[in-house]
Amino acid sequence: MTGPEPYISDAALLPVYDKVMAQERLDFEDGLTLYRSPDLLGVGFLANLVRRRLHGDRAYYIYNQHLNYSNVCVNGCRFCAFGKPKGDPQAYEMSLEEIFAKIEARLHEPITEIHIVGGLHPDLPFSYYLEMLRGIKRLRPTVHLQAFTCVEIAHLAELAGLSVADTLEALKEAGLGSLPGGGAEVFSSRIRRELCPRKLSPEGWLQVAQTAHRLGLRTNATMLYGHLETLEERVEHLLRLRAAQDETGGFLTFIPLAFHPANTGLSHLSHTTGFDDLKTIAVARLMLDNFPHIKSFWIMIGPKLAQLSLTFGADDIDGTVIEERITHMAGAQTPTGLPRQALERLIREAGCEPVERDTLYNVIS
Repeated sequence: MTGPEPYISDAALLPVYDKVMAQERLDFEDGLTLYRSPDLLGVGFLANLVRRRLHGDRAYYIYNQHLNYSNVCVNGCRFCAFGKPKGDPQAYEMSLEEIFAKIEARLHEPITEIHIVGGLHPDLPFSYYLEMLRGIKRLRPTVHLQAFTCVEIAHLAELAGLSVADTLEALKEAGLGSLPGGGAEVFSSRIRRELCPRKLSPEGWLQVAQTAHRLGLRTNATMLYGHLETLEERVEHLLRLRAAQDETGGFLTFIPLAFHPANTGLSHLSHTTGFDDLKTIAVARLMLDNFPHIKSFWIMIGPKLAQLSLTFGADDIDGTVIEERITHMAGAQTPTGLPRQALERLIREAGCEPVERDTLYNVIS
């Protein structure tokens, strides 16, 4: 490659290209330049340079099972179709027996991770969560439990009358392996006031994540985009995650989450576009230089776009999932799960080598 000119049509991207080639950290203005550029292929080219520098042609997936134990939630966020107040006709909560039955039904499958998230239930005791983890571990001793967002952890700490650190230690003793990245939404006080005033603050979310890191628990991070946020707020969100990672280093993966408006308090809004989905993945790869992985969550953007994202900065397309409820209650038209063969085909067609991983990115096959 002699220069960027054949690949970049927007001259505003050339200073960013120089920084990428010199492996210099991008700043707030660079992030805005990337987001504002109409040159999607140019931005993707830059992100792919970083992605290939880090991972070559490898693309990861996991054989996992999702478990959404309850959608009863006290927060009432306007962008959420999943959470319901107690007593709502659509509200549900699973007994421990029902949870264990779901695990037992798939014991014949080579599942390495069970991904557990739910709403902020006002009444379920802390013991329910500890017994859930212990019971799953009895059934599947070697499985990795990636459970409870930072928002759920803060709620459980309040429920138990414990500090966040002691809550995490108790859950870890019961089998918790890592935290998923949900609940971050956008770290903007304006957005929080408008859409989720009762939700854990951005500072609270980061504090829980960094406490987990200090206790040796790895976590993921997310950003919900495509609702009322500005491009400036998106970039600020990424920079706050990057600064937190500089401090504690425990984030494994960043996962951009495309907003789905159906059945939410923002149902008048449009879905995100493919342009914005790919741009957001690419900008994340470029701005989050200290995050090892960028995940394209096929449940949110569809298998075809997730496949394409592997040349726009993503190195992971998540996994088999099996049964997902949160996005599908917001009108997602994607499947609720994909077999391993389908994931591998998507990766191979994109010119990448499929690598089955565990939650901590140890290679399985």
